[in-house]
Amino acid sequence: MTPLQMTLFAIACLLIGLSKGGLGGPLPVALVTPMLALVMDAKEAVPLVLPFLIFADWFALRAYWQEWDTDLLKLLVPAALVGALMGGLLLSVISDFWLKITIGVFTILVIVYKLVSDRLASVTYEHRNWHGYLAGWSTALASTLANTGAPTFTIYLLLQRVESITFIGTATLFFTIVNLLKLPIFIQQDLLQVSTVTSLWWALPIVPLGVWIGRRVLDYIDQTTFERIMMILLFLSVILLFATL
Repeated sequence: MTPLQMTLFAIACLLIGLSKGGLGGPLPVALVTPMLALVMDAKEAVPLVLPFLIFADWFALRAYWQEWDTDLLKLLVPAALVGALMGGLLLSVISDFWLKITIGVFTILVIVYKLVSDRLASVTYEHRNWHGYLAGWSTALASTLANTGAPTFTIYLLLQRVESITFIGTATLFFTIVNLLKLPIFIQQDLLQVSTVTSLWWALPIVPLGVWIGRRVLDYIDQTTFERIMMILLFLSVILLFATL
């Protein structure tokens, strides 16, 4: 890695930790892939952050152990397996050009989701099982291709009107499962090199540091302001990503 790549990867690990620590929700993680795709091949950037996402998941999982909704997970997880398999197959054949476009489109969807999510509370909704299948499949597909699977999953859970702690617990376990599903797929498709990951051992402590910072400053930083900053950075990252095509 070049010094610039190492710096951005360190920032990526910090953003992952901040998100798992509760600061900014899914927005910091959504910024990671388009940011790294600016300085390396997108097909290298997407799988490269996966071990660090899994590492961060375990910190979040300990904090929200057994706080999930098992019935919702039964709908989401089987479809997520299909989505992860499809995403892995697409990632192995898609060109870097089209992958960057895909990452940009998914990142735009994150921005759109954030702009409309506050209005979901007023939506009249009647649940159907296939909604869960669709949410699980699309979330895993987007997560596998671009690490930006949060919007469809979050919208689905918001419509279920679950309590906040159950919401976070369900999200934590679901994304832990999705990330673990992606790992053997990436290895089998030769998208993730163990030697490359081990060379980045120095970045691992940055993840729990980010989690600690996220939890510490959550009560002192205006969440709305932080999310707006993340939105601006996401928008700029998409513009720069498309400019590199």
